[in-house]
Amino acid sequence: MCGRYLTKDQRAIERELPYIDVDHWPPFDARYNVSPSQQVPVVRWWEGHYEGTMMRWGLIPFFARGVPPKYSTINARIETIETSPAYRGPWKRAQRCVLPASGFYEWHLNADGRKQPFYISLADQDVFGFAGLWDRSTGADGAVESCTLITMPANALMAEIHNAKQRMPAILRRQDHSAWLQGDAAAARAALLEYPAEAMVAWPVSTRVNSPANSGAALIDPLPGHLQTSHQP
Repeated sequence: MCGRYLTKDQRAIERELPYIDVDHWPPFDARYNVSPSQQVPVVRWWEGHYEGTMMRWGLIPFFARGVPPKYSTINARIETIETSPAYRGPWKRAQRCVLPASGFYEWHLNADGRKQPFYISLADQDVFGFAGLWDRSTGADGAVESCTLITMPANALMAEIHNAKQRMPAILRRQDHSAWLQGDAAAARAALLEYPAEAMVAWPVSTRVNSPANSGAALIDPLPGHLQTSHQP
């Protein structure tokens, strides 16, 4: 799963993803420990143009009447996005989105049972996009829009880091953003490719990231004595 990630500020995302129509995008700052249930920036194809907007991370299905489900919906497994009750509706309605990020965290299970957080980013993109789905649910307090990011089997680097579950987020290649957002179901499925391990870098970081209350650029600093590493095929 992917339960924490980083976002750049609005201007940085606009520079790196220039196709975004920001007319409807509220301003936001960089965040170094984005956590479930928070409002996060997303991009979607909406009413004939690319729109940047904010959504709750943790999908609330349209049938849930605005109430977050008791089970986790921050991640949608690629194997079940077409069949899961929570995600098959957004998939069928082509409610696909991109969650802009600059890195994410995952935890390695050590031999002693303790979990060591790692920071992972891309060597070839400063800002990239997770493939996601979104939905709108209406309850007593009105409509809420929310999203989930898709996960898939880990590549070689992520299998070493996330050794307990061997999963990773579905990271879109930049040239595949339009196919994911605008394409038909076949084109969107084809965009969900394993991101190359050799194009990713990672290093262990402080366990301070374990708490959503902690933030700031220091969270991604390597632990003393550790340099960034990448997978060598």
